[in-house]
Amino acid sequence: MNRIIGIEALDVRFPTSRELDGSDALNPEPDYSAAYVIVRTSTGEEGHGLAFTVGRGNDVQVAAVRALAPLVTGLPVEETLADLGSFSRRLTGDGQLRWLGPEKGAIHMAAAAIVNAMWDLYGRRTGKPVWLLLSEMSPEELVALVDFRYLRDALTPEEALEILRRAEPGRAERRRHLLDHGYPAYTTTPGWLGYDDEKLVRLCEEAVADGFTQLKLKVGADPAQDVRRLRLARQAVGPDVRIAIDANQAWGVGQAIDLMEGLKEFAPYWIEEPTSPDDILGHARIRAAVAPVKVATGEHCHNQVMFKQLLQAGAIDILQLDASRVAGVTENVAILLLAAKFGIPVCPHAGGVGLCEMVQHLAMFDYVAVSGSTENRVIEYVDHLHEHFTAPVRIVRGHYVAPTVPGLGAQLHPASAADHLYPDGPAWARQPSAV
Repeated sequence: MNRIIGIEALDVRFPTSRELDGSDALNPEPDYSAAYVIVRTSTGEEGHGLAFTVGRGNDVQVAAVRALAPLVTGLPVEETLADLGSFSRRLTGDGQLRWLGPEKGAIHMAAAAIVNAMWDLYGRRTGKPVWLLLSEMSPEELVALVDFRYLRDALTPEEALEILRRAEPGRAERRRHLLDHGYPAYTTTPGWLGYDDEKLVRLCEEAVADGFTQLKLKVGADPAQDVRRLRLARQAVGPDVRIAIDANQAWGVGQAIDLMEGLKEFAPYWIEEPTSPDDILGHARIRAAVAPVKVATGEHCHNQVMFKQLLQAGAIDILQLDASRVAGVTENVAILLLAAKFGIPVCPHAGGVGLCEMVQHLAMFDYVAVSGSTENRVIEYVDHLHEHFTAPVRIVRGHYVAPTVPGLGAQLHPASAADHLYPDGPAWARQPSAV
């Protein structure tokens, strides 16, 4: 019998702080990192996943993966892949490790890395990219993935089935459209807070020339700087390109409301993470005060229950799920169904190593089999580190090209992983000042 024989967890870090790629108000010098997971089977198959961090603490994330590994080693592959809903609950519901969450933080992200690796394995076995694998599953199979225990007051299995059945007739047509035209993207590449004004303007102009109709700027470190940078960006792209802004949790609730008044003249499309990601009522208050600017959040949302409450409270206009913050593909199916029930568009977070590669599958599945729409929906794109992946994302005229390579896209080139192992990989040996 084919069984899972082991899980390898590697501490892989990229020294992005050198160029301030990824810099924002609360993460001024991030080193984009991955707790990189390889699931191995007795027949030589592999599945690849990761949890994204920004440097220090990636070792903690790797340790969390290793703590979960005994729950997986020895499981029969076919039976496990046939019931990935139960597999996910096995990882998130362990009677002792659950105490470290429950369903939040490093232990939950470790579950995400392993769950995503299993979906990658599933896609490889079937010869399908995960977005296609998911969108070919029946409504009943998809609903079976979801743990409704804490969701029933907002979404019942019957409602989830109705959402999926309503989208079923158009699946084939939307698959063809996706393969022909791709999925809309927006770019954060111009907007990192550590970039100087000249680089900001140049990258904004290049983004528009490349076909992007929305870009995003980081704000929150200094109000005067925010005004200056937004003015430069608006002048560079003109009035018809959407500019989203992201405070990365820098403000208190009242502060966010006050500071947004000074930025409205630049017509920001949304304000992302304006305050603590846990403050559901604070987001609701901000949303009411800053309209018509939209409120977006979700990349630091612990789990499907928090998303449920954000939706129930009317706290967000844009839901930003993440590929590895919650428990991977499986829990994200539940979150997509919640968003469809409440009629809130999903614009996934992808600012990080490997997130673009993975999250595109979730948005494309949503389009084909759940919401049936790309209206006001865009996937974040950042132009960093894709060359390290065996199946990197492709962007054409501001759209993600639908991947056709089997799996989830999280596999690193072995040489890239080896070169960036922390602390002894050659990339870090070349960085004498790294910490």
